[in-house]
Amino acid sequence: MNYQVSDFVIRLKNACLAKKREITTPYTKIGKAIGDVLVKEKYLDSLRQEIVDGKKFLKAKIRYEKRRPVLSEVMIISKPSLRIYIQAKKETKRKNKNMGISVVSTNLGIMTEKEAKLKGVGGELLFTLW
Repeated sequence: MNYQVSDFVIRLKNACLAKKREITTPYTKIGKAIGDVLVKEKYLDSLRQEIVDGKKFLKAKIRYEKRRPVLSEVMIISKPSLRIYIQAKKETKRKNKNMGISVVSTNLGIMTEKEAKLKGVGGELLFTLW
């Protein structure tokens, strides 16, 4: 596991494609923060921390509506080889702004792009999902 952000998000996407209800991932602080944002934005039903044999794990329960997962596609934007940053005042280019959310890592923590703009902070654009 080299990059925890993409590992956590791609596990969620793969679980949705396989129609699974729950995933278990190794515990990381950034994974917990991203999961909390996804719970708040109603892409996940719940996120809880469990300890099994002295190791921490995150259990995420995926949200379904009408037997279809709410999360359908993910696009990883920042990678370890190429970090993408956004400023608080500049608009990001997207085809449809109402489609999905973008998650940003700021000095105030992990939040959606809309929250970051409201608070007037910029940061690293991690991924977009819809």
